[in-house]
Amino acid sequence: MGSKTTYLEAIRQGLMEEMRRDPAVFLLGQDIGTYGGAFKVTEGLLEEFGAQRVLDTPIAETAIVGAAIGASMMGMRPVAEFQFLDFMGNAWNMINNFAARNRYRWGQGVPIVLRGPCGGGVHGGPFHSQNPEVYYAHTPGLKVVAPATAYDAKGLIKAAIRDEDPVIFLEHKFLYRRIKEELPEEDYVVPIGKAATRRQGGDLAIITYGAMLYKALEAADELAKEGVECEVLDLRSLLPLDEEAILQVTKNAGKVLVVHEDTRTGGLAGEVMALINEGAWEYLDAPPLRLTAPDTPVPYGPSMEEFFLPGTGDIMDAARQLVAY
Repeated sequence: MGSKTTYLEAIRQGLMEEMRRDPAVFLLGQDIGTYGGAFKVTEGLLEEFGAQRVLDTPIAETAIVGAAIGASMMGMRPVAEFQFLDFMGNAWNMINNFAARNRYRWGQGVPIVLRGPCGGGVHGGPFHSQNPEVYYAHTPGLKVVAPATAYDAKGLIKAAIRDEDPVIFLEHKFLYRRIKEELPEEDYVVPIGKAATRRQGGDLAIITYGAMLYKALEAADELAKEGVECEVLDLRSLLPLDEEAILQVTKNAGKVLVVHEDTRTGGLAGEVMALINEGAWEYLDAPPLRLTAPDTPVPYGPSMEEFFLPGTGDIMDAARQLVAY
């Protein structure tokens, strides 16, 4: 095992290793070269790989995705960075109407990775704190991943680069420098489409992803002091979902709480609950419950943002409600 690695550094390592492994892999995006990226994920890669493989682009998201698609169809493996995933929507037509549907249209995959920071907790306001995952998870032909650990961040970026279809790679900016762990020295990938159990427990299942994983684990540890043992499932992959894992934790616990930072209406929690109701209804001891952000933009004010985001106490209160059912 190596020394402890941050979530951010794990992504950089994954990019660097894949660029060394496959000369078809290249990076493009705003300020990723000389500046090293808005959050310094690509720092140092220009010096090793040169300007032909680490391309600074104009502020033109549609052009970035269009260029990546064209390059991928000529045999390249582009990885496009967006300074904030809030603005990836500017390229919606290229992503939704071309990249996602090209394999269905005439059989050719579009092996591109679209990556960048998302999420709140850093007081970035409504234009730099969004969780856009559901827009893309609703789009057939895409894959959407949301790593919560440094191990998964590295393993999933490598898996995404090697995938034959477009992958949206969600990096929660709150985790960039806060999460550290030891990573294997040998090459590894984390398969897309597989969830991970982060904590065992038979009284209640908490299903979550991204930065909310850590709130869920904190809540589970506190609830254990009250005699309630929670199983915590980290989805990791949002499209495709690991339906088998979701149904299995439901059957194990009989009571399920789904937690995410995204807003409520149309959020992924609703899809997870539908899967549970369709595939494990007879195992439920209580209706599944969801805990999400409210249906508002992310507030500017720090205290308001803290109120907006689900917290450890909120998860504990929801869990107690389920346990008492």
